[in-house]
Amino acid sequence: MNEIRVLSPTAILGYGFPVASFEEGMRRDPHVIAVDAGSTDPGPYYLGSGKSFTQRSAVKRDLKYLIDAALERNIPLIIGTAGGSGARPHVEWNWEIIQEIFAETGQTAKVAVIFSDVDKDVVVRKLYEGQISPCGPVGELTTEAVEEATYLVAQMGVEPIINALQEGAQIVLAGRAYDPAAFAAVPIMHGFDQALALHMGKILECAAIAAVPGSGSDCLLGVLKRDSFILEALNPERQCTPMSVAAHTLYEKSDPYRLPGPGGTLDLTDTQFSALDGGRVEVSGTKFVPTPRFSVKLEGAKPIGFRTVSIAGVRDPIMIGQIDDILAGVRQRVQDNFSDLQNYSLHFRCYGRDGVMGDLEPTPNPGHELGIIIEAVADTQDTANTICGFARSTLLHYGYPGRKSTAGNLAFPYSPSDFPAGEVYEFCVHHLMELDDPRELFKIEWRGE
Repeated sequence: MNEIRVLSPTAILGYGFPVASFEEGMRRDPHVIAVDAGSTDPGPYYLGSGKSFTQRSAVKRDLKYLIDAALERNIPLIIGTAGGSGARPHVEWNWEIIQEIFAETGQTAKVAVIFSDVDKDVVVRKLYEGQISPCGPVGELTTEAVEEATYLVAQMGVEPIINALQEGAQIVLAGRAYDPAAFAAVPIMHGFDQALALHMGKILECAAIAAVPGSGSDCLLGVLKRDSFILEALNPERQCTPMSVAAHTLYEKSDPYRLPGPGGTLDLTDTQFSALDGGRVEVSGTKFVPTPRFSVKLEGAKPIGFRTVSIAGVRDPIMIGQIDDILAGVRQRVQDNFSDLQNYSLHFRCYGRDGVMGDLEPTPNPGHELGIIIEAVADTQDTANTICGFARSTLLHYGYPGRKSTAGNLAFPYSPSDFPAGEVYEFCVHHLMELDDPRELFKIEWRGE
């Protein structure tokens, strides 16, 4: 076998793809269909709550095409980080959709469900043994953080997926996984270069985002050869360029030349990006540097309270010019009125000035209008509602020098103006844990046939 062809239909399962692009991909006779189904990008809520950030009907729509094509061609379908965050409830949610499709179509398949949930006792033991370290700018892990997490997952590498494929899986439904793993597993299983396979997977996991114009809801084909790989967009409206592929190689990386993952780091120092005809790009030169000990990333989120938000607009230039003093006055008024309440926080985000970057905004120059989001987080939903509502009404009628009207300072696009947003989570585990065996945490359950 001189090459492995990997079809990536969409950046996230449920983000969709044009049928014409997918059919073009299938005409290229891929050896595997692989798709990423999750991310931590939407924040800690989805891991902590056990809910998916993708919609069920959208995921089902995509899966119908993927399952039908994979079973018809007798090629594996690999799904990574099932259900959005990859914990057991996310994986089971995704499995229920697959079962529903099987029931409707009369299809069946040998499905390997790989769970990535980690027992808290295992994490605590590893912590005491000195086998856990921070991943990035976070503090040392504590037993309290482990216990507070509603779900704990580890990012699997290619090894558990390869194990499932070698045992005959037609569909692999994996829990939390290193993003390139679903795409690199088949090539690595067949002896192709690990560095190139993982680098290709790094690009394919976001599908046509690496093309021009980029799209997370369109297909991309990767062809891995012995000393390089080739990327091709499958929609004639898009093409890959050396710039677009190199730019996506930088995606989600703190170091432009190194990408750490389970078991080692991709070294991109000597990587070359070359344009080919037909809007294709060839990539070569990437190397893999193993770490002394195999490690996986742990992720966990804990509940911290309940949130209520209110959205309003301001267009008075006099008020905009004094907005910091006004918001400080509102905050003080809330504190005075609820001095008996301690377990709450109140935030104001001013879009049109520094709502995106906050204190890091280099040019905080207000425009002719501001969008203000009032956010209250407290230990109960009732308290959050109370704090947000009081802050909103106080800001609405707050007096300031030069004000020309007493009718109200804010314009509300919605009624009701306040939105109880439910439980709030934050990441409490974001650490690396050493393993003796890359497969030791990841249990496979066989379902389907």
